[in-house]
Formats: sequence, C-alpha cells, structure tokens
Amino acid sequence: MRIPIAIVVSLALAACAAPRSNWTPERLALALPAHKAVLLGEVHDNADGHRLRLEALARAVEAGWRPAIALEQFDRERQADLDAALKTCGEDADCVIRAGLGGGGTEPSGWNWDFYRPVVALALRYDLRILAANLSRADALRVMREGFAPVLGMGLAARLAAVPQDLAAGQRREVEIGHCGKLPASVVPRMVDAQVARDAFMAEVVDANAARGVVLLAGNGHVRRDLGVPRWLRTPALVVGYVEDKPAAGVYDVAVRIKAQPRGDPCAGL
Repeated sequence: MRIPIAIVVSLALAACAAPRSNWTPERLALALPAHKAVLLGEVHDNADGHRLRLEALARAVEAGWRPAIALEQFDRERQADLDAALKTCGEDADCVIRAGLGGGGTEPSGWNWDFYRPVVALALRYDLRILAANLSRADALRVMREGFAPVLGMGLAARLAAVPQDLAAGQRREVEIGHCGKLPASVVPRMVDAQVARDAFMAEVVDANAARGVVLLAGNGHVRRDLGVPRWLRTPALVVGYVEDKPAAGVYDVAVRIKAQPRGDPCAGL
C-alpha cells in the first residue's frame, strides 16, 4: 500500500506539533504503512493497550497494508509449524496457536491468548505470514550458561561481542528492578545476556522480513529505542510504545497512553 507523500509529510509535521496522546488508532493506522518495519509494544497484562494496538493494526491491514506479523509469543523453533498451520488451519486461530506452541494447548505458555488470538485471526483473514520472534526459555538459559555463539551462531554473536556500555548498564538496571532487587549479583550479568540475545534475535527477524513489510508485537521493554530491538536493527523502524506512565524522552517514537491495569505489588512475598 502506497501512502501519498502529502499525507506522510503532514503526519510527520503533526507528530512534531501535537501531544502524543493525540495518536488515536485511526491516526496511527494511517502512519503504519509508510514504514518497512514497525515495532508495536505492549504491557503484557493490559487489556486496554491490546485493544488499542489491535484496532490500529486492523485498520491499517483492512486499508491494504500487508506486513508479516512477528510475535514475541512464539519461539523460533516453531516457525516451520506455524508456516504449515497457516496453510492448513483455515480461519481457526486456535489451530495456529496450538501449532505455534508445539501442539499443546493455548494456555500453558503463560501468555493470555485472549489478547493475541485476534491478531492471529487477522493474519489468517488477510493471508499475512506469522513469524516466531522469540528465543525459547531453554535457549535463553543456554545463553546464560554457554554464551551467544552456541545459540545464535557466529554471525550474530560477533555483533554482540561488545555490547555497548550504556545498553548493558540500562539492561542491568531493568533486570534488577524487574526482579525486585532479589537476584544474586552473579546472576544479573547472565540475565542481561539473555535479554540482549532476545532483542538481537528479534531484530534479525525484523531485518530479514523488512523488504515486504513487517510489524513486531512485543513487550515495551523489547521495543524501546535506548535498550531494546532498535539498538540491533539495520532497518529504519517506527517504534510505538503503549504505556501506562509517561516514558522518558526518546524511548519511543510514539507513546500511546493506556489505562493503568490494577495489579498487586509484584514484589510482595518474593
């Protein structure tokens, strides 16, 4: 789908002048097809964010955009299963999800599939390829034990041989906060390696599919410009965060504010 240059320019100018809260699904849907690569974040348990993201994505697809959809929720070893399921499952989204989970049910993976089933259904309805964008837990643990090369191969591992200092420090901070400061100090650097490996692999998936257009759906932490996938991308991308609180400047190109999800203290009893 080609967007007239006048629309692209007007959207760019409006982005500079308008508050970020003005990024409605309708407006975002107009902007998405102008980019070869789009990264759409999420707060995993926030229903409002999933609803707004799906609306923007669906509007763009319904208007003619045909990107591949890369999902954090599927691990890379399931790609062949997903490709086969997309050919044989008809419009049965649960059939595709089961294939993407290795033939199991839709819940044991820990994801709330009520949020992702409509995305899979959209892909089936418009014949969009679904990409497995994540490393499995087993692969992440291997990175922690053995390093990057045995899991990612020498080519990608070479790019990760010297993780920039600011990125490593930022990831370390996020890992410590995310685990309530309870991790042993010796474990934190290895968990940083696992997170970096996931981001770098997601970037590889995006780069490999950018020629036809690709959108990555992943957690806000993965898509942030300062620490996540964009640090490893070769393809220029539009980065959209769906955020409950105002982010720091430069973390996302577009920050869509969403209703805060009520939740208890995640550190209680840890």
